Amino acid sequence: MPPLDPDVANLAPSDPVLTVYDKVHAVTYMRMLDADAEGADWREVARVVLRLDPERESDRARRAFESHRARAKRVARQGYRNLLRHGRPRATRPLSKRRVSGS
Repeated sequence: MPPLDPDVANLAPSDPVLTVYDKVHAVTYMRMLDADAEGADWREVARVVLRLDPERESDRARRAFESHRARAKRVARQGYRNLLRHGRPRATRPLSKRRVSGS
């Protein structure tokens, strides 16, 4: 099971494949998606989910928020079933080329 509150990088991965970082941050991504669906303010999400201070580090917090939200959406659309099914990233096939059952 992934950690509930891992440290976050300044930017989420942009790799076309699931990464170890994605696996470790599965819960972070779910929390980002929940916050996005609720229309939460980015500063609150940065503070609560990413544990970054948007008052002291506004640019860093905003970039981290944007990149992690985008990655969460991409993983949810293209690679999350694989992440849950296999519990590890597969570096052999890009996210955009993976078949997801039911799609």
